[in-house]
Amino acid sequence: MEMKAGDPFSDEAQEIPAARMISRLFPKGLSGNVAKEWFDRQRKSIRPWNGFVDQRKFSKPKNFGELCQRVVRNLDTFHSNYTFIFLALILYCIISSPMLLIALAVFVGAFYIIHLKSLESKLVVFGRELTQGHQLGLAGSVSLPVFWLAGAGAAVFWVLGATMAVIGTHAAFRELEQSDMEELLMQPV
Repeated sequence: MEMKAGDPFSDEAQEIPAARMISRLFPKGLSGNVAKEWFDRQRKSIRPWNGFVDQRKFSKPKNFGELCQRVVRNLDTFHSNYTFIFLALILYCIISSPMLLIALAVFVGAFYIIHLKSLESKLVVFGRELTQGHQLGLAGSVSLPVFWLAGAGAAVFWVLGATMAVIGTHAAFRELEQSDMEELLMQPV
């Protein structure tokens, strides 16, 4: 089988880091570069983890107004850290559920098979040629029952709930940075 230039499934593509892999999957001008740029921005704007979890900087807010200010400012300050917490919870959920791993393997396998078939020849069903979008939709619909059996819906809601609990608690009880406090005091009334 002949490999096309820029094939994301070639051996060469598996040897490069994840950020460059994203840019290899999508040619320039498509959303792949946007995803790579977003990933790089998130990685660069992450705050030090030791300051993020420093127990001396946690306290009970005095009133509801301070609670709201803390949540808003901490979400803005630690958004990259919170993003990586969200991704870690997703990874934990996937790893801890063998059925979900199988469902993801079926999903990725279906997409890979469609990719290989589209390299060989056009896929024709009932005398009609299927576009790549239709082929990917077919792979998704084949994988849907497996995701349903694996309890993917429950996993999604668990991840969302756990993320909101962890991030909400941190944002509410983490004291504001000194620069944020000065900015709040200097705002006009």
